[in-house]
Amino acid sequence: MTADPLAPLDLAFWNIESAGHPMHLAALGVFSAGSPSAAAHAADLLAARAAAVPGLRMRIRDTWQPLGPSRSPSALRRPWPAPGEPLIGALRQPLASAVRLSRAFGGASREPDPAFDPLDHVRLHPAADDFHAAAGRLMGRPLERTRPPWEAHVLPGEDGTSFAVLFKFHHALADGLRALTLAAALMDPMDLPTPRPRPAEPPRALLPDVREVPGLVRDALSDAGRALDIGAAVARSTLDMRSSPALTCAPSGTRRTAGAVVDLDDVHRIRKSAGGTVNDVTIAVVAGALRRWLDERGDGSAGVAPRALIPVSRRRPRTAHPQGNRLSGYLLRLPVDERDPLARLSHVRTAMDRNKDAGPHRGAGAVALLADHVPPLGHRLGGPLLGQAARLWFDVLVTSVPLPGFGLKLGGDPLGAVFPLAPLAPGHSLAVAVSTYRGRVHYGLVADGAAVPDLDRLARALAEEVAALTAVCDH
Repeated sequence: MTADPLAPLDLAFWNIESAGHPMHLAALGVFSAGSPSAAAHAADLLAARAAAVPGLRMRIRDTWQPLGPSRSPSALRRPWPAPGEPLIGALRQPLASAVRLSRAFGGASREPDPAFDPLDHVRLHPAADDFHAAAGRLMGRPLERTRPPWEAHVLPGEDGTSFAVLFKFHHALADGLRALTLAAALMDPMDLPTPRPRPAEPPRALLPDVREVPGLVRDALSDAGRALDIGAAVARSTLDMRSSPALTCAPSGTRRTAGAVVDLDDVHRIRKSAGGTVNDVTIAVVAGALRRWLDERGDGSAGVAPRALIPVSRRRPRTAHPQGNRLSGYLLRLPVDERDPLARLSHVRTAMDRNKDAGPHRGAGAVALLADHVPPLGHRLGGPLLGQAARLWFDVLVTSVPLPGFGLKLGGDPLGAVFPLAPLAPGHSLAVAVSTYRGRVHYGLVADGAAVPDLDRLARALAEEVAALTAVCDH
């Protein structure tokens, strides 16, 4: 595999995190153990199979490249166009040099690690009596940035009937869908149809043909208008808003994780009775669970309407880059202060419909789109500042992670549950990820360990909220 320059959003993720505040994503899978040695066997399999997965060999390397020789030195020596030469022709080479300058400094790329050793990435731990407690401690440890940024931690269960695997991936190496693909490649082989090859993308020139300039100008103006629209929407989203102190904090660098599992049939019953989509229901459940949790811990839910960021994938099937992050998002206020469960769901449904009608390229949730317009050096210098500004943009992340509908196995042992774990932005105390696997909805919660010591209570509130919604819909 050759070097692969990071997409702008990947570069942003790489530069936002710090040693004291890691921002990797993860998944905690719980397997049934067929024997007492199942966990050790799983660790051996993961290490052996990782060596054969090219994407797991890729490390992130900073690129500070020299400009190199110019293709046409004469164009740089004369400041004015020659007689009869169009102005754009004379400016073409200086513009090319400026573009190359912006790309040369501050970028990064994925490239194969010549010293890759799977044993550096797969670790077998002592037996654990609580998989989530162990996962929380491991989530607080940053990934090694000089090696391929991923890890697999195998956690044997104390009772010998189960084991868990915590997969950690840096967002710059793989987004949620790509991370799923890499992790699935380590599972037991299955007879799946051969994927259709992606069509090769034509090489891009440094600067477009002159005939394309009018179109590019229109695109640039459109991009500028979109950026202004997004910025104005972000500013408006901070007005007349009350969140809860429980959702923001001074980062402690520690992590807790927890999970909740609910029946997908119950979610469908709620959806059919009250309307909306499965995603609307799962988001409304988060709002109701936050209400229960805040009231029980004494923080209170009156007037609380935190801004939830709902990521939206912009990846195009078959033609999208297999690794680069392509994300936008919707921003909506969770109706935590609403007492009626059905009214909460109706509010979420209305807000999501409004976001979908506007599209993922407009509004405060689309801030990620602006990464495409920042030069690499800007990402490097501004990344830490941007990370600290996340709390001004949204209060809690609620993301959906797709999982395969078929059952997975490792060493013949079936995967019974899988909890997606989203990155926790600086200044935030909670992130929620949702996946559907084999007829059940899995909520994965990640929190700042110091700010949210009662994360298990919030996890229980999710199941209680589904039960309450189901009861209301049945009557």
